[in-house]
Amino acid sequence: MIDRIMAMQTFVRIVDANSFTRAAQSLGIARASATTLVQSLEAMLGIQLLVRTTRRLNLTAEGAAYYERCVQILADIDDVEASLRHPDDRPRGQLRVEMPAVVANAIVFPALDDFHARYEHILLTFGVSNRQVERVREAIDCCVLTGNLPDTSLAARRLGALERVTCASPLYLARYGTPLRFDELTDHVAVNCTCVQTGRAADFDFQAEGDTVNLPLGGFVQVSDEHAYLECGLRGLGLIQPPRALAQPYLDSGRLREVLPHCRPASMPVWVAYLRHRSAPPRVLAFVNWLAERFETARHVSHEPPSVSRIPRGMEASEPASEPA
Repeated sequence: MIDRIMAMQTFVRIVDANSFTRAAQSLGIARASATTLVQSLEAMLGIQLLVRTTRRLNLTAEGAAYYERCVQILADIDDVEASLRHPDDRPRGQLRVEMPAVVANAIVFPALDDFHARYEHILLTFGVSNRQVERVREAIDCCVLTGNLPDTSLAARRLGALERVTCASPLYLARYGTPLRFDELTDHVAVNCTCVQTGRAADFDFQAEGDTVNLPLGGFVQVSDEHAYLECGLRGLGLIQPPRALAQPYLDSGRLREVLPHCRPASMPVWVAYLRHRSAPPRVLAFVNWLAERFETARHVSHEPPSVSRIPRGMEASEPASEPA
């Protein structure tokens, strides 16, 4: 007879990680053991829970319903056991968080001592990168995301929006001149940044008369990493629109100069997201609430609603304008 609780835990972890191997590693068991547990669970239930392909795992309809109930049952077991072991009811345990470097370096890391002072029993593991939304399922507890949030299977909280700035190096401006109007941008080149959601180069955008004006700019280099994007701008390879929190030290030192300050870029929405369980673990809620506090007081963060987007007449893109990266 199988250990039903262990089988449920293994099944849930496989679904969250979308991998038998990663799930087995996180549980400290052999991959073959994880496979056997799920097969035994399917045999006991008399239904197929997972459809396995060479590229990914898919839940059957019955498997999706069973997954939701397993999550609820396991959360209840954890809550009961935690309340018995730790009557003080303080959040505790391992918390795995994925976030972009700009959020980590500008907002989270400078205040981690405050988080630890409040929640000394939470052990933090951070991944710092711009990852796709679906990767929140890779055994990660929560994920900080920028831009749009298309995955409705996630519970999400909007934290605010990072202010952005159009800028260039003095070397670039000496070579191409300083644009003062939109129509002068046709003579300029950009460092293009890959949009996380679409994989395409994101358009430049500007706030003008209450609207967001999308404008595709040509260039000879495209990057996906925000630090590489900034470095290309510093080396004079084109105009850039980084988060102000990332660019401000270089604006202060003169290594970058703001361009078109009367038409600043639209701010970049920031979300914290986690799997939509019946009730999030206390350690996740503690981090989410603390992060929301940090965004309330952080510099270069806007809490205004987004503006309507449009493309200026005569500057239409050949393809639909992409969302800001």
